[in-house]
Amino acid sequence: MSRPKNADDGRSRTFPPLPPARGRRSFAESWWGNAWVEALEGKHRSTTGRLARGRTYARGGNVGEITVTPGRVAARVQGSRRAPYRTSMDIPQLSPRDWELLLDTAAGQAGHIAALLDRHMPTALADDAARAGVRLLPRQGELTPHCSCPDWGYPCKHAAAVFYQVARLLDHDPFVLLLLRGRGERELMDELQRRNAAQAAAEDTALQALAPPGLLGVPARDVFAAARAGTAPLPAPPPAVDHPGQVASFATTGDPAPELDPSALEFLAADTTARAARLLRQAARPHGVPHQPTGPAGLTAAEDLVRLAAAEPGPEVFARLCRHAGHTPQALTRAVRAWQQGGATALPVLDSAWDPNPSQLNLAREAIKQAWEGEQPPRLRTARNRLTVNGHGAQLRLGTDQRWYPYRKEQGDWWPAGPADPDVTAVLAALLAGLDSIANH
Repeated sequence: MSRPKNADDGRSRTFPPLPPARGRRSFAESWWGNAWVEALEGKHRSTTGRLARGRTYARGGNVGEITVTPGRVAARVQGSRRAPYRTSMDIPQLSPRDWELLLDTAAGQAGHIAALLDRHMPTALADDAARAGVRLLPRQGELTPHCSCPDWGYPCKHAAAVFYQVARLLDHDPFVLLLLRGRGERELMDELQRRNAAQAAAEDTALQALAPPGLLGVPARDVFAAARAGTAPLPAPPPAVDHPGQVASFATTGDPAPELDPSALEFLAADTTARAARLLRQAARPHGVPHQPTGPAGLTAAEDLVRLAAAEPGPEVFARLCRHAGHTPQALTRAVRAWQQGGATALPVLDSAWDPNPSQLNLAREAIKQAWEGEQPPRLRTARNRLTVNGHGAQLRLGTDQRWYPYRKEQGDWWPAGPADPDVTAVLAALLAGLDSIANH
């Protein structure tokens, strides 16, 4: 995420447009980001037609620069017209009394300050603040949207799009929430450090008053400084690894042993080297950055075979993988496309159908109908876990992970056609847009 532009006093922050978010499981990954979304959708995460379109706008990158100031978030949102709409959302600021209670609560635990500096909002801080009578996250109904569009809905789809994008900002920086509530990061940290220092000095004075004369002891910092005096410094971290190293050739001057395939061995060595490089990059990441799966741990032999085929082996190795799997080249290529779509969880969706609860499909059809409000919605045909769009060569498949997987008709068969997502309207909109783009070219 690009760095925001901040005002000198830290009470205004402008974030560059966020990239499209298709394929994300949800707009928020943190608990506080999800609580923010809940303030808009409610505890049951109900998405009306306008909210569904707002999600589609947000995922599609229709929201421009986002400016956050105390009590307000504002942005321009590209809608169906040429000129973008001016959109904002107001949120109540905390009162001076609420800020005093919140600051006292945060300064009372060193872990709260450390977590905030690490761009994390501890649940304990929110719970402690709530017990003191201060609610950090807004409630449903506390948000006041404004938009220059002609829609008087609450909220309109443009305001909803801005709200969803703010959830992504909050995931990366909870100080955005605190700024919306009325205080910038710099003034907050200055005040927390002042209170923390005053509290530490008061505790030190109290301890000295309780100690008998002559038994004041040695300050802990002096003890630790003495212990470190003769300790060698830690070695420098290893250099950054931008790409895996070159794998040595296993070719020989003579004929290899009958059971040895040098090209396959080189491919496996290159795969191992690439995974080792990713592991090293992950180990060098700052604390708190989530790690992504890198290797075959937990995969079945069939799943790992598809993973290897997705690594673009040479034709000889690919043919060997086909023979081992009992697949035709086209069948394995389809499996590779599914792997690229969603990893191991996407493979069962490729060839297996199942029977979800009928209410799930009914809700999906209703969400699509509402998302196309004012337009002709796509005509759908339902078969088990699949929704086929009549006349478009497009299909959505519901996986057992409750995500929708887009497929399109190619060469007489259904092929994976993009990332999966729980939002059926976003997946369908992206799929149809992709088909239109192909048709226009």
